[in-house]
Amino acid sequence: MEKKFLDILVCPVTKGPLEYHQDKQELWSRQAKLAYPIRDGIPFMLQSEARELTEEELHA
Repeated sequence: MEKKFLDILVCPVTKGPLEYHQDKQELWSRQAKLAYPIRDGIPFMLQSEARELTEEELHA
């Protein structure tokens, strides 16, 4: 995921910042407690596509 895209992408739920997790190929919104998947280099920014972050992930 290129840095320039991370600078303009925001969480569609909270409009807050996202964190890129390369190892999981996900964009995390800590505010919404959601992880949006990245498939073939394309972020899927739909709430219905996201998974909930665990408490462990939130505090890491």
